[in-house]
Amino acid sequence: MKKLKNLIKKMSLTQQLSFIVVSIFLFLVVFFFGFLSLNIDAFVESQMFSIVQNTQDDIIENYLLGRTGPSLFGSSASNMVHVIYDDGEIPLSSSSIPLDESFPGITQEIDHLRQFVTAEQRINQRFARTSLLSVKVINQKATIVSIMPIEYHNQFREALINSFVYMIVLVIGFVFILLLFWVGTIIHSLTQIKEYVERSKNNEEAILKLDREDEIGQLGAVLVEMQDELHYQQKQKEEMLQNISHDLKTPVATIKSYSEAIKDGIYPYDTLEKSVDVIIEHADRLEKKVFNLLMLNRMDYMTHEKISNDETILLESIIAQVVVSTKQIRPEINVSIEAKGSVFVGQEEPWRVVVENLLDNAIRYAHTKVDIYVDDHFFTIYNDGDKVPKKKLKSFFKAYEMGDKGQFGLGLAIVNRVVTNYNYSITARNKDKGIEFKIERKGA
Repeated sequence: MKKLKNLIKKMSLTQQLSFIVVSIFLFLVVFFFGFLSLNIDAFVESQMFSIVQNTQDDIIENYLLGRTGPSLFGSSASNMVHVIYDDGEIPLSSSSIPLDESFPGITQEIDHLRQFVTAEQRINQRFARTSLLSVKVINQKATIVSIMPIEYHNQFREALINSFVYMIVLVIGFVFILLLFWVGTIIHSLTQIKEYVERSKNNEEAILKLDREDEIGQLGAVLVEMQDELHYQQKQKEEMLQNISHDLKTPVATIKSYSEAIKDGIYPYDTLEKSVDVIIEHADRLEKKVFNLLMLNRMDYMTHEKISNDETILLESIIAQVVVSTKQIRPEINVSIEAKGSVFVGQEEPWRVVVENLLDNAIRYAHTKVDIYVDDHFFTIYNDGDKVPKKKLKSFFKAYEMGDKGQFGLGLAIVNRVVTNYNYSITARNKDKGIEFKIERKGA
C-alpha cells in the first residue's frame, strides 16, 4: 500500500487521472462479472416468466370468451408454444409440431406438474436445459401450459450483458473526457503559476492572469498580491537603507570633523564647550537611531519566541515619566493624562519604548494639545494635528514605510511589533480634529 501511495505521488495529474479512471472501470467490470453475473440468470429468468405469464393471461381471456382456432392464441410470440388441456378433449396447441418432437420428454413433465397445480396457482419451472415451463389452471376442466425455448432466454441474457457493458464503456469514456478537460484547465493554471513564480524568483517581469474564481484562482490572486507586497517592501527597504546611510553619515561626519578640529586646537562652533555640545548632540542622534534598529531586530526575534503572559506592569507610571522627559521637545503643547487603571502584560522597557514613540509622534504633530487615556489593557493617545489620508493610516506601522519629510522612522513599526508580541493590537484613526492611536488587548 505504501509503495502504491509513493508511486501515485510521483505521477503527473494526467497520469493520476488515467489511473483513477482505469481503476474505476476495472472495479465496475469485476463487480459486474463477480456479483451481477451470479444474479443475472435469476433476473433474466424472472423477466422471461413475466413475458410468458402476460401472454398466458391474454390466451386465458380468449379461452373463457369461447374463442377457438387462431383467434384463441392471438398474436402470441412465435418463439413460445401454448397448450390448453381440456379434460376429455384433445389438447389445443399453438404449434402444429408435436411437443415431444420439439422438446423431447416434455409431455411427461407436463403431466407431472398438472397433478400439483391448483386453482389460482401458477407453476414456473425450468425443463432440463431446453426450455422454461409455466403451468396455470384456467378452471376445473382446463389447464394452460406455456413453453419458451431456452435460446430466447440466452439471447435476452446476452443482450442485457452487452447493453450493460456498452453503458459502462460510454459512461466511463464520457467521464474520462470531462475529467481530462477539467484536469487540463487545472494543469494550465498551475503551469501559469509555476512560470510566474519562477520569473519572480529570477527578478524578471512576470504577469499572472487566471480567469477563474475557484481555489486556484484565489491562490493566484494571493500570489500576485504577495509578489506586489514583496516588491513594495523591497523598494521600501532600499529607500530605508539609503535614508539610514544618509542619516547615519551626517552625525558620524560631524562628530569626526569636530573631533579632528578640536584635536588641532580649532573650535568649529565658537568655543570648546559649544563644539563638544554639537558632538554630544549628534552622538545622541546616532545612539537613538542605532537603538531603534536594535529594538526592531529584537522585536522581530521575540515574534518567533514564546512570550510569557505572566509578567505585568503599570503603564501609568511609565507614561508619567515619559511625559516629563518628552514634553521639553515642545513645552507649549498641553499634555493631559486620564487613568482609570493601567495594568498591561509585558516588560517595562518595551512598553516604555512604545509610549516614548507614540508621545514623541503626538507632540511633534500636535497644534495645541495631546490627550492620553489609559485603563487596564487599553490605551489611547490623541493629538489635534492635521488629519492623515486613509491610505496612509493603513501603512503607518510598516517597518520600511517612508515617513514625512523623507524620514524612514522606525518608531511606529517598533510600536506595532511590541504590542503584537504581547497580544495587543494598535490602530490609528482620524478624529474630527486630529488623529488618535488606540492600543487594546486582543479578544478583550
